[in-house]
Amino acid sequence: MIPKERFSPTEARRIALSAQGFCQARPDTPDAGNLKKLTRRLGVVQIDSVNVLVRAHYMPAFSRLGGYETELLHQAAYAGRRRHLFEYWAHEASYVPVETYPMLRWRMDRAASGSGIYGGLAQIARDKPGYVERMYDQVRQRGPIAAGELEGEEDDTPRVAGWWGWSDAKRAMEYLFWAGRITTASRRGFERLYDLTERVLPRAALDAPVPDVAEAQRQLMTIASRALGIATEPDLRDYFRLRPEDSKARLAELVEAGTLLPVAVKGWSQPAYLDPAARLPRKVEARTLLSPFDPLVFERTRTERLWDFRYRIEIYVPEAKRVHGYYVLPFLLGDRLAARVDLKADRANRTLLVPAAHVEGHADPAMVAPELFAALTDMARWLGLERIEIVPRGELAPWLARHVPTGMHQQLISQTGS
Repeated sequence: MIPKERFSPTEARRIALSAQGFCQARPDTPDAGNLKKLTRRLGVVQIDSVNVLVRAHYMPAFSRLGGYETELLHQAAYAGRRRHLFEYWAHEASYVPVETYPMLRWRMDRAASGSGIYGGLAQIARDKPGYVERMYDQVRQRGPIAAGELEGEEDDTPRVAGWWGWSDAKRAMEYLFWAGRITTASRRGFERLYDLTERVLPRAALDAPVPDVAEAQRQLMTIASRALGIATEPDLRDYFRLRPEDSKARLAELVEAGTLLPVAVKGWSQPAYLDPAARLPRKVEARTLLSPFDPLVFERTRTERLWDFRYRIEIYVPEAKRVHGYYVLPFLLGDRLAARVDLKADRANRTLLVPAAHVEGHADPAMVAPELFAALTDMARWLGLERIEIVPRGELAPWLARHVPTGMHQQLISQTGS
């Protein structure tokens, strides 16, 4: 236990980084055991489809363990009943450890009944219960199966443009997924292949006692507190997307039980809560790039509060209005977010493209540039890319160019271009 009740912003950052696994020595060759330990520490790994660089769910392990084989994550989530991760809506669409399954059953029950925020999701079950059951029966008979392979009556759902213009089959599958009756057995590319939950999850997870709603929520908030180290109530609530009325009630119970310790952080307007097992390292020597959806930074107000780092993903912003770039990764150096860099993997030309690089106001570009270039080199090697191409956009780009290796004989080459 850390013997104090008030913390400086620097101390809060170091506690958070330690809790997230950034103070552990990287293994020489990350293996399945390293990955399992890490995902249990994090509690949740957000899944995202954007593949401009690499899909976001592969990044947290790279940021903490170094260049691991991404097949290890695939095996962890989809290797039959030996899997130790499964997919569910925990934060967003996420991988979570299989032992978390009983703690999420209450959410599945609420989704099945269509209560509260799940009303829209369950509309198809109210409107077409027979159709939903026929879709479920097809999964039972034919699974693992993609939503697009299901056979049913003519879809008469009015379509709307965009991502949410789902077919009836897709709506039925999402409802069944949220309700916990089916889950992802595997993926084909990025497409889910569904099967019955009882045929997918390990027997131990299925047979584990199911806590009541309050206890399950306490357990989820405890996982969040261990992963965050030090946090406000909204931080803890956001980790597993609990309702405010639920998280506030559970917080009071956890404090009374001594599972969370009330503390203060200088400059924070809200009370903070400390995991009793949290560590406060004297120094953090991290040097890594972070996914925009890394659990260290996915709650944007917490990121701004901890690091004075305002981050907004600009994928959906018109190009002319983007400030930092299309797919921008924060760069963690020591215990600070020192830069942000727009990245793209040009797989056809085996090149890591750096369309823009920006340094934070507190950081010295002369100190940041060589460390960032080394991190980019690590990234390129992990992705099997042979070159790095830096576009002179952003105040950090010229400093990066100074560290470009010369000569075509170099394994990694950086070029400047317009």
